[in-house]
Amino acid sequence: MSICFRSLNYLPSSINSCLSQSKGKKNHALGKLAASITPQIEELVTLSENNKIPFPNSPSTNRNFIGPLSNSSIGIIGGLFSDPSLNFSKKLDSNSPFVVCKDPPLRNDELSSFAFPSGKTGPAHNSHQSSIVENLRRKRVFLEKSGVCCIAMPCQVLHLWHDEINEGCSVPFLHMGECVAKELKEAKLRPIEAGSPLRIGVLAINPTLVAKVYREKLEQEGFEVIMPDKATVEHIVIPAIEAISRKDFEGARNLFRIALQVLLVKAVNKIVVASDEFRGLLPPDDPLWRRCVDPVDSLARSAVEYARGK
Repeated sequence: MSICFRSLNYLPSSINSCLSQSKGKKNHALGKLAASITPQIEELVTLSENNKIPFPNSPSTNRNFIGPLSNSSIGIIGGLFSDPSLNFSKKLDSNSPFVVCKDPPLRNDELSSFAFPSGKTGPAHNSHQSSIVENLRRKRVFLEKSGVCCIAMPCQVLHLWHDEINEGCSVPFLHMGECVAKELKEAKLRPIEAGSPLRIGVLAINPTLVAKVYREKLEQEGFEVIMPDKATVEHIVIPAIEAISRKDFEGARNLFRIALQVLLVKAVNKIVVASDEFRGLLPPDDPLWRRCVDPVDSLARSAVEYARGK
């Protein structure tokens, strides 16, 4: 499991340094740490080697360790890949210190066996989900005990277990769907068609994720949620993701544009892009992307807003 820090005296353009626990070796993964916090992080790593930090496979009741330098620090639970955490940290205010707690990214063979909560039942399925939740809870406790003011989890898939991970948490554990719904409500949007409800499109390939993470939160704010139909998902959205995996970014970009257009013709005001794979396909100034909402952006703004209030 890796622990990444950014202190208040970091240069805004610098990459946050990480210390990874891997076979007992300390790995300075992303550059040099600011000299003022190196001793504290070295002590954290020493404590972890003595099993005083609750890493996923070594739970401990002794959780007294040195935390971040500021009580306005933002805690980040890393996701299945490195990109969401890195992307999220770049979106934070340059004066916002943060701590990242994550495992190494999953390999392709591990991802193929990754179980999503899709209504399946049975001892093996339930046991796998329980192990995922317990792993994430340990990370949450680590960040919570380190003194962060709030916790964010920028991986959309892991939000399927947000409620379970949040149980018993003593600091705000931001929910991506709530952050998106709150910002859209505050935007005071007007219906595209007179007399029709405010419609928000959600682009994703996992209907369980949409239902559990976004639909309920958006509907609570009075929005009607519109999703792509089955044909669009099968013939446009999934092929776009497959094109990305082949590094055919031009083909993926064209399919992504079509998927967005399919939702826009249904008179949606905004489209929530609930799939990390599509991030960065379109430039920020693209007219289609301007109609989109990146949930990680909303999560980062909420985290910074909360940290500034501390």
